[in-house]
Amino acid sequence: MRRIIALILLTFSLVGGVFAQAGGIDVTTIERANFRSGPGTDWRILATLDAGTAVRIDGKAPSGDFWVRGIIADGTVGWLGATATTLTPDQLATMPSVWTDTPFTLPPPGEAPAPQPPAGDAPPGEVPAEVPTEAPPAPVVNVPPTRGFAYGGHVADWSAYASEQMARAGMTWVKRQVRYTQGQDPGTIAGWINDAHARGFRILLGVVGSPGALYQEGYFDQFAGFVGGLATLGADAIEVWNEMNIDREWTAGMIDPASYTQLLARSYNAIKAANPNTMVISGAPAPTGFFGGCSGAGCDDNLYVRGMYQAGAANYMDCLGIHYNEGIMPPTATSGDPRGASSHYTRYFQPMMTTYRQAFNNSRPLCFTEMGYLSPEGFPPLPGGFAWAANVTVAQQAAWLDQAVSMAANTGYVRLLIVWNIDFTTYDSDPQAGFAIIRPGGACPACDALGS
Repeated sequence: MRRIIALILLTFSLVGGVFAQAGGIDVTTIERANFRSGPGTDWRILATLDAGTAVRIDGKAPSGDFWVRGIIADGTVGWLGATATTLTPDQLATMPSVWTDTPFTLPPPGEAPAPQPPAGDAPPGEVPAEVPTEAPPAPVVNVPPTRGFAYGGHVADWSAYASEQMARAGMTWVKRQVRYTQGQDPGTIAGWINDAHARGFRILLGVVGSPGALYQEGYFDQFAGFVGGLATLGADAIEVWNEMNIDREWTAGMIDPASYTQLLARSYNAIKAANPNTMVISGAPAPTGFFGGCSGAGCDDNLYVRGMYQAGAANYMDCLGIHYNEGIMPPTATSGDPRGASSHYTRYFQPMMTTYRQAFNNSRPLCFTEMGYLSPEGFPPLPGGFAWAANVTVAQQAAWLDQAVSMAANTGYVRLLIVWNIDFTTYDSDPQAGFAIIRPGGACPACDALGS
């Protein structure tokens, strides 16, 4: 319910941005208090503050539970109970409502600048010193938002049987992921492109590189040259990187939406110069609220996407990439997730779309480059990190995918939806096969639902 309130009160959150720019309110804690990633005791603890800790407050939660958001001296942004601070009732009453996805713009409290953090711990809104911050190049082609809707699936081996099942389900797109290595010839991927076209599918190539090499001299331009080569070979769409808001896919300590926008800009220009008809999709961030903000160590996806927009990323894409893969309720649900009253908006299909659209001021369509439901049916029990999906059945997976495709098609702003996934078989600490719609034994209930 809190997520719905937050969406309804978006206008008041924007007012909170004006308040923050005016300087906020400086308070101190009057007792030992937990500083959390969201307004509630079930949000992650970021730090435990001693009595007398200075906090600069920018707003309060819209739920009326007396939680306020602020920043401490080391640059950490978090939430704590108003009653644990010197904040007066009158000050609390005049505060604007904000939520976890409302941009935080205040500097840390105190006259002296905050100490320079080590790499990976830059305060929210600051860029690690090594990150390129020059203005992105002018776009080669300023393509208007793409129109229409289509859907497809992400494949691994892509057997003839999998291709037949996808066609039966009404899919017209296939996605394959490319792991670029420096010096790689784009021609090594020509077979995938030609094979997809021969089977009657358009192909989306999700291209990622090496996080450890990103900031080597010339890497951005080398990567751009590679994706430009894929466009020359006839790739129908290219997704530029993947989940760049976490250190599994981006250089640890260097995570920053402005830096990613540099890579996106170079890639966009190379792709459009090679083939203006190739659709450019921004990398989709990992949907997460784990970090409680945005820093070089990692960034919550809502803040990261807003940061991309502020860095000018809308000029370098045809479509904004988005992932949705942690739902355990129908896509029509906007509340009631059993994982808790304060469950993150990423658990709901429509709020996910709303969050990303608002982050880009509705200026770009959405492309789901991963969208799926996890079901352990037919497999051993899920590993602990995925136990949240233990009760999802294959029948639910099929019905919910069918509903999600229909909802996306009817929005008018979703251009592409790629089902994650079609035929992956790995089932270990990362149970990819549990997301697959071709189940053990070869049945595809989701294909039945989508194709009916």
